[in-house]
Amino acid sequence: MREYEIAAIPADGIGPEVIAAGLQALETLEERCGDFKLRVKHFDWGSDYYKAHGRMMPEDGVTQLKPFDAIFFGAVGAPDVPDDITLWGLRLPICQGFDQYANVRPTRILPGIASPLAGVGPGDLDWVIVRENSEGEYSGHGGRAHRGLPEEVGTEVAIFTRVGVTRIMRYAFRLAQSRPRKLLTVVTKSNAQRHGMVMWDEIAAEVAREFPDVTWDKMLVDAMTARMTLKPRSLDTIVATNLHADILSDLAGALAGSLGVAPTANIDPERRYPSMFEPIHGSAFDIAGKGIANPVATFWTVAQMLDHLGESEAADRLMRAVESVTREGVLTPDVGGTATTQEVTDAVCRTIRGSNV
Repeated sequence: MREYEIAAIPADGIGPEVIAAGLQALETLEERCGDFKLRVKHFDWGSDYYKAHGRMMPEDGVTQLKPFDAIFFGAVGAPDVPDDITLWGLRLPICQGFDQYANVRPTRILPGIASPLAGVGPGDLDWVIVRENSEGEYSGHGGRAHRGLPEEVGTEVAIFTRVGVTRIMRYAFRLAQSRPRKLLTVVTKSNAQRHGMVMWDEIAAEVAREFPDVTWDKMLVDAMTARMTLKPRSLDTIVATNLHADILSDLAGALAGSLGVAPTANIDPERRYPSMFEPIHGSAFDIAGKGIANPVATFWTVAQMLDHLGESEAADRLMRAVESVTREGVLTPDVGGTATTQEVTDAVCRTIRGSNV
């Protein structure tokens, strides 16, 4: 029996609802597969913790998480706590503290879910966006001076290092190499950002020489939005900076039908530290407590976590169950259905239990 220690941080908004759904699916997979076991420990960190303690997690929070095999994260953000406090108080310290430098966001149109793009269905949009997750525009460097005065100034410094850019390029090229089309698009803005982004382009070209079997091209980020919308079949694997990929992956989720179906893995490829897995949709506090949050993104996130742990058979079984349920039309309102979170979860779990393969 293979055993794994999982830290669950449901956090804010719909986070507790979708994490509960994901854990229910994991328990069902444990029973169905019978050859692995997850021991889950819950952490009550997030905005409620902040209101009680003045911080989003304990001072030694990252240290507490270090022994775990993976972190299962819900969402962060609340209407009565500033967004910079919630993000920099919980999610980013974990990502940066564990050097989870590869943020991996697969996107495809699932059966039974309609894309807003005309004439585009399952198989036509099948992407993986690789987001540099440790530096760039979210490095946290900068500051404000002369607050409240007419000459007040705020700076936000984007940091690009040769080490950081090289390793994310290699990760993206390797991922593209592993996919059938062996196609990579490097997103940039080097026409306007002539230092960090020009270096980004130069390193991409250097790393490309290590992967002669991968076809690659380069797109300015503004042109990339048009290409994603108008020519989705022309894309496969995509690599972009922290900010650019953050924005483009939200667009990708919407083009696939909803942010409610989009997963995320924050990976330390060298496996020195635990990696963290979270649905892309955020806290969605406008629907929190209504029981209609889409758990599909969380199920897909669970599949990413299982793959990372080496449980690829269980991951495949889960995704087959999810696709079977969406194909049957058991869908939450964000993708045109009427089902609740629990109804979708129960349907997926029934399908897992009834699966013969």
